[in-house]
Amino acid sequence: MSTNVKLLKKCSIAKDTMAFHFSTPTNFEFRAGQAADFKLIDPPETDEEGNTRAFSLAHAPCEPDLVAATRMRDTAFKRVLRDLPIGTDVELDGPWGDFTLHKTESTPAVFIIGGIGVTPVRSMVAQATQDKTAHQITLLHASDTPDDLPFKDDFNQLAKDNPRFRYIATASESAPDDWQGERGRVDAEMLKKYVLDLNRPIYYLSGPRGMVQAMRQILVDLKVNEDNIRTEEFSGY
Repeated sequence: MSTNVKLLKKCSIAKDTMAFHFSTPTNFEFRAGQAADFKLIDPPETDEEGNTRAFSLAHAPCEPDLVAATRMRDTAFKRVLRDLPIGTDVELDGPWGDFTLHKTESTPAVFIIGGIGVTPVRSMVAQATQDKTAHQITLLHASDTPDDLPFKDDFNQLAKDNPRFRYIATASESAPDDWQGERGRVDAEMLKKYVLDLNRPIYYLSGPRGMVQAMRQILVDLKVNEDNIRTEEFSGY
């Protein structure tokens, strides 16, 4: 269903990455991990990519705002979104999607995520933490540098609040000497380090298409059951 939502605030959450908080419509229900379409109303500029974008809802159903987060490329849509005055209405159409946490709590969840692809995961982990579910959740969050990791502070806090959640951040390029996370790309060795029984979890892959395809191939090479691999590709980084 389509409805209007009001921009409440906007903030930087990583390098060239912003989060936009919107009002939640009355009786709006969604499952953690789902997405929605956000449409600019009468924007001052547009281009061939149009006035609508699909964004995962980064905050959980238990949290008060609807939040979309995105890398800020130089497009008409993102320029208008970046400069949108607080209080401006945007048209929301949704929710939709099935990139959501599986129901069987005895089956672990392993998220292998690139950069801004982590937005639906933030929603799922926050809701699982609020609900105190028994899911054992591991998040391997990869980026070029620590500054490129959206919601890093949120995940570190969720790991403190939820004893069943582990957050492993990795920087594939430059990281300061005091960086406490992993270094390098997620590979088979890193997976085996943090996932003791590779055949037990449901795997969730999200991020740029190339990264998602590469991670799927690593899992296939490790003989993981392909029925246990769920993917969501984020385009337009």
